[in-house]
Amino acid sequence: MPIYLDHNATTPVAPQVLQAMLPFFSERFGNPSSIHGYGQQTRRALDRARQQVADLIGAEPGEVVFCGSGTEADNLAIRGPFDRRLAAGVQGGHLVTTAVEHPAVLNSCAGLEERHGVRVTRVGVDGAGRVDPDEVAAAIDDETVLVSVMLANNDVGTLQPVAQIASAARARGVLVHSDAVQALGKLPVRVDELGVDLLSVSAHKIHGPKGCGALYVRRGVADRLAPLVLGGAHERGRRAGTENVAGLVGFGAACELAAAGLTEDPPRLAALRDRLERGVLARWPSARVNGHPTERLPNTSSVCFPGLDGEALLMGLDLSGIAVSTGSACSSGTLEPSHVLAAMGIEERLARGAVRFSLGRGNIAEEVDATLDALDRVLAQLAPK
Repeated sequence: MPIYLDHNATTPVAPQVLQAMLPFFSERFGNPSSIHGYGQQTRRALDRARQQVADLIGAEPGEVVFCGSGTEADNLAIRGPFDRRLAAGVQGGHLVTTAVEHPAVLNSCAGLEERHGVRVTRVGVDGAGRVDPDEVAAAIDDETVLVSVMLANNDVGTLQPVAQIASAARARGVLVHSDAVQALGKLPVRVDELGVDLLSVSAHKIHGPKGCGALYVRRGVADRLAPLVLGGAHERGRRAGTENVAGLVGFGAACELAAAGLTEDPPRLAALRDRLERGVLARWPSARVNGHPTERLPNTSSVCFPGLDGEALLMGLDLSGIAVSTGSACSSGTLEPSHVLAAMGIEERLARGAVRFSLGRGNIAEEVDATLDALDRVLAQLAPK
């Protein structure tokens, strides 16, 4: 039976989510911007979805901007403040981020740097993948417009001290953004506790549909963002284009499911992750587990197998019916090892042997044990003779 251990890449749509979506592909087809009954029916559904997303992160519905993906949400959060300044005739500025962000953040920062002369400081991390909040605070200067630090790393699962960073940045009037795409549904995410101004989330990481994301925009901050997508007055003028009603209804339903599982799911997944890691280290003592030992997502395990190629190991497991990854799905197909592992100081020869296991709601202990047995067989085939 196939075993899926790549939930950080995407998750299967939950049956309850699919059922919530289905009517909006057929009889409930109205445009939510229309004032007649068909439109008002879908508008109510969209409003409910916005409330469900807001409830999961502790926000107000009016602070939730629906987008086409977590990547788009990251782009709006990072480019929006600088585009607003540019429209007012203000060039340059400064942005602080980390070396281990998702490509959606890193490439948005690089674009601002290359095209608009924005100075970008990329703060490094320690061997566990964690940034020092004092280093982030020290990087802020009088020209800093935005600080962007992810909540949980998608490759190794390490959690960042976002609340501490946000406190220091906002004390100096600097906007704070956090990419919480990997954290949502795996641990409590509350915007007021984090103290952020902007927070990106995505549906397909929490058993919702692909193609739906959202950006939390703290009340009073919206005027400091320029929209990326221009057109009509959708999303209060912050993101033009008729909303993906069916997908967003699914996003809302997925948020409700995630909220209901926040008490039981994280400790259960952490127990499975620990079972997997104990088994790996008992059978292959030379293996190395990456990431922070305690400040880490409960479902994520990144392991380096010295002397082996991660892609070959992935393919061997795939032939055994087990799906894993070598890192971010958005970076797959590249020949370079993970930029996250490189930033953590892991030698390239070790980083090339990295595999990421990311567990999800449907995984059970028997699947972990079956994965360990399959690893035995694959590693025996790949080990140097």
